[in-house]
Amino acid sequence: MESLKGTARLAGFLYLLVAVMTPFVLLYVPGRLYVPGDAAATVANIAANQNLFVASILVGLVSQVLFVLVILALYRLLEAVDRPLAVVMAALILLQVPLSFVAMSNEVATLQFIRGGEFLAAFDEPQRDALAMFMINVDRQGVLVSQFFWGLWLLPLGALVIRSKFLPWFLGVWLILNGLAYVALTVIGLVAPELGATAFNLAMPLMFGELALALWLLVFGISARHATTAPAA
Repeated sequence: MESLKGTARLAGFLYLLVAVMTPFVLLYVPGRLYVPGDAAATVANIAANQNLFVASILVGLVSQVLFVLVILALYRLLEAVDRPLAVVMAALILLQVPLSFVAMSNEVATLQFIRGGEFLAAFDEPQRDALAMFMINVDRQGVLVSQFFWGLWLLPLGALVIRSKFLPWFLGVWLILNGLAYVALTVIGLVAPELGATAFNLAMPLMFGELALALWLLVFGISARHATTAPAA
């Protein structure tokens, strides 16, 4: 039981770190550097703020590694509740990890492209700006694909939390709503991207489900009365 409590608090701590890092990578840096529809301005911003762009890449790499540890800890915590469902949970989110690393590799390539080199001598400046913007847009569309998996894995995670008895059922419901919000945002981003910002603002309250779980695990841990439902260490 003590091992399970430790796993719960570790999962909460790591999950909270990921929750703090993610907005920096997905919201703050894009908001500072990317100018929609203006390739020249976006490239100029990145060129003038290369340290910020590099920091975004490094934070993204660290957050992905920590997220894998979170998944393993949550699997350890919830496997006794329903092992097949726990496997589905872990598999759905682990599928997006390679996508994230590919996206970060694309960001490194974008930075090298913006810094220039002899191999770019065949392109004039507007062409280089357009190509850099294309690579940036590929990266941002990749976020939509990853976001779909961010939503899918929360559905079995929410179900496991509800059935666990050692975590509050309302956290499980919140996680399921959080997952559905992510899936909806992906569909809207692909079908009607002009509505993306409005949909994101409306879905924001639902998207704190993961943060709520992280804080609960870190602060309260799990119910000792039901902790014996988990496997022995």
